[in-house]
Amino acid sequence: MSIELKNVTYTYSQGTAYESHALKDINLVIPDGQFIGVIGHTGSGKSTLIQHFNALIQPTSGQILYNGEDVWAENYNRRALRSEVGLVFQYPEHQLFENTVLDDVCFGPMNQGLSREQAEEEAKKALAHVGVKEENFRKSPFELSGGQKKRVAIAGVLAMNPKILILDEPTAGLDPQGRDDILDQIAELHKVRGITIILVSHSMEDIAKYVERLIVMNHGEMGFDDTPKNVFSHYKELEKMGLAAPQITYIMHALSENGLNVDVTATTVEEAKRTILEALKKQKPSLLKKGGEGK
Repeated sequence: MSIELKNVTYTYSQGTAYESHALKDINLVIPDGQFIGVIGHTGSGKSTLIQHFNALIQPTSGQILYNGEDVWAENYNRRALRSEVGLVFQYPEHQLFENTVLDDVCFGPMNQGLSREQAEEEAKKALAHVGVKEENFRKSPFELSGGQKKRVAIAGVLAMNPKILILDEPTAGLDPQGRDDILDQIAELHKVRGITIILVSHSMEDIAKYVERLIVMNHGEMGFDDTPKNVFSHYKELEKMGLAAPQITYIMHALSENGLNVDVTATTVEEAKRTILEALKKQKPSLLKKGGEGK
């Protein structure tokens, strides 16, 4: 189940004085099962890009293919596409509208043709996957906290059993614990269900921790498309794009410049800890030994 973009350009207000190119000649393949991150400064084109993936936006030129078929062909079933390529918007209130949490999550499966009973079964599984407790099923979604609303919005898409899940800033506005909880659950979904995840985020730490491939958007073009380690090694170029690498990247480079032989490609706390300890063992084995004896 792959998505392919061929020479995709999208122009706002074409033919007017306000004409601007949100996407410029994008060529991109998203194969099955990847966990992909998308980053970029405000106005870089990342939100426009992801809305092309499930045909919410029609390109000005170029093609969007899903499993080899042009999604803008005359008789293509775009409604079925949006069941398979689910999109969770940054602001969950844009996707919540029913009287209760359960009704809201049932809406998608029933729209696919499932009975109420079947839809409830899928809805309850999806809600459990994202950590919404049964005591909240009969509440209005608008009574919930911001984090819980996001979980319900994600469940509403998951209940339709998509092959691809696109998340636009799913952790925006959440405290660190809430952010980690949601991203851990998304990572678990990727592992258990094997679905493709496309995560748009402004948090470089989240990107470094979770994704295996990173796309950087810059003024409507792809600045980078590589592993996070390789992308963040170009941190000075990212800064010119109005972005930054994870804080760990800067710390590792500073340690290296000050003579500690660490792996400067480390991007997570766990990786940094490992390489710093290894470097210290080689450089100051006696100090580490003394430190251990005092415990």
